[in-house]
Amino acid sequence: MNEIAVGLHDVLLDVSSRLSAAACDRKSPMHTPVIGTADGDLRIMVLRACDPHLAALRLHTDARSPKVALIEQRPEIAMLAYDPAAKVQIRARGQGRIEREGPVADAAWTAATAFARRCYLTSAGPGSEADQPLSGLPPELEGIRPTEEQLLAARANFAVLLITLTELDWLYLAHNGHRRAKFSRGDAGQPWQGTWVVP
Repeated sequence: MNEIAVGLHDVLLDVSSRLSAAACDRKSPMHTPVIGTADGDLRIMVLRACDPHLAALRLHTDARSPKVALIEQRPEIAMLAYDPAAKVQIRARGQGRIEREGPVADAAWTAATAFARRCYLTSAGPGSEADQPLSGLPPELEGIRPTEEQLLAARANFAVLLITLTELDWLYLAHNGHRRAKFSRGDAGQPWQGTWVVP
């Protein structure tokens, strides 16, 4: 990327392109961004989809996770993704929304692999205490691809986290001088307003 010639519109296209590609590519370093919640807690999550206009990001979560209850009460979310080869960092902020039922959650569930859906068959929710190291999965499902019938019970534990983006921060690291741009908007229906900032 020629950082000198890049314009603000190009930066938005770069963010959209990188996050959209990362959602489809397990090998992308941005496939697993850091997600922060209003309590200051951080965790790695898998990016499942990025709206091409940067309106929203989609991730999946266990409906029993403590972060789900937190997001429903305090929906502020932050995201951090970094690609070391490209030397590009993307930070974002927005409002999180949990969807357990409905067309978005149903489509996400249907599109997920059997192994991905198997994660929601654990006997207890994420963060539950245990006497020993364990996956929480029923022993008969450890290491195997479950059948559709076995996965029926998992659907109740599955939820989608949608993040409506309202702030973006793009940083390109270069030995001859970094470049940074910031964008914001009131809601997903408004155009992004951007400015260059000192890195």
